[in-house]
Amino acid sequence: MKNFIKSFRITIAFCIFFSVFYILVLWIFAQFAGRGENGNAETVTLNGKVVGAANVGQMFTSDVYFWGRPSSAGDGYDATSSAGSNKGPTNEEYLAEVEARVDSFLVHHPYLSRDEVPAEMVTASGSGLDPNITPACAYVQVKRVAEARGMSEDEVKAIVDQAVEKPLLGMFGTAKVNVLKLNVALDEANK
Repeated sequence: MKNFIKSFRITIAFCIFFSVFYILVLWIFAQFAGRGENGNAETVTLNGKVVGAANVGQMFTSDVYFWGRPSSAGDGYDATSSAGSNKGPTNEEYLAEVEARVDSFLVHHPYLSRDEVPAEMVTASGSGLDPNITPACAYVQVKRVAEARGMSEDEVKAIVDQAVEKPLLGMFGTAKVNVLKLNVALDEANK
């Protein structure tokens, strides 16, 4: 019985120590790896007001803004409903949704053919909350945004060029554009 009590105390001590130590290590890592936000969510501001979190997609439907990927997370980009649709490429309902998205995209981008519509602009990401698009998806929208804002395509393309985030160390991941940051940069440039 004496050994049992001793073993129990050691087990409890190690559980407490490693639980606290593990959380402390994760917290310290988040402070340094949190992109300058001290481990907190990165927020985006416009005119001194927070307009959103950089790591969660936002709903943009106006022609004066760049659009992100569609969301399958409930209504819009509801973070409490984060999930994929679980509809496969042979699901008729899913195919109808994608076709409707393609048709809608073409209404706003009449200069594109059906084959030129980027797949990621009409299909939702796995989480349904993806805040990023590829640079190719942003460049496809430059003409629409420039016309809607009364800017030149070169001006808008230059803003997109500045918003492109390169892969980590030039080899990990892919180039991406955060849609919220891009739209805020566009608003700041077009005051």
